[in-house]
Amino acid sequence: MFFFLSKLLDVFLSPYTWGLLLLGAAVPWRVRMARRWRRRRALGAIGLLVLFVASALPVSDSLAYGLEHAAPSTYRDDVTYDVVVLLGGVVDERVTAESGQPSYNDNVERVVMTHRLLRAGKARYVIVSGATMDPTLAAFGEAVVLGRQLEDWGIAKDRIIIEDRAKNTRENAVYTKAIVEARGFERVLVVTSAFHMPRARGCFEAVGMKVDVHPVDYRAPSHGAGLEGWIPRAGALAHTTATLREIFGRLVYRAQGYAR
Repeated sequence: MFFFLSKLLDVFLSPYTWGLLLLGAAVPWRVRMARRWRRRRALGAIGLLVLFVASALPVSDSLAYGLEHAAPSTYRDDVTYDVVVLLGGVVDERVTAESGQPSYNDNVERVVMTHRLLRAGKARYVIVSGATMDPTLAAFGEAVVLGRQLEDWGIAKDRIIIEDRAKNTRENAVYTKAIVEARGFERVLVVTSAFHMPRARGCFEAVGMKVDVHPVDYRAPSHGAGLEGWIPRAGALAHTTATLREIFGRLVYRAQGYAR
């Protein structure tokens, strides 16, 4: 139920959704409605403003930059970690199943960094955590595909631990903790995208795990794009939407006690 509600709320956290709703409310669908033109004109103006602001690079970059730097790296280069935890959110399982080739999204730097750490001997093992969202595609699930990718890149199979039950960040922490305790691991490093790291770190802390974190995949610059940045862009709108969803997810997790 929590998973379903989180996906439903995602729709209503999108500035695009609210912009369309407001513009739709501004249209006089019936002749009688046209008489209320002042109110409808205001709704239309607000809808356009929402879309304009959310599509501006200075807005999307500012929101993302604050989130990305809320959980700075605590990775220590002088430490060999018992295990590095690779959080899913990288694989498009349906496209992977249809094409027969791994299909990765913009979060692919998570697996690239994890491979780099393993290859350099900075971690002895890796826990790849992430479940398939569709049971019929279990063979192409997050952890399975990423584990196979690491193996293809030369990481020994006995160093790769597959955790394929976690469907959200809280479950990543819960199921990872069980593996860590069973294996007797002590030094644990978590790798995920910088925008996702504040929530991830909070989840691991909430289940009583002391971990170091290594955020990757930074996307927002510290300085704005200037006047040209205010030209509406679809990419900026998508970036703003993703950041708002992550901020809201962090607040919900804290309210539920899933994260600190």
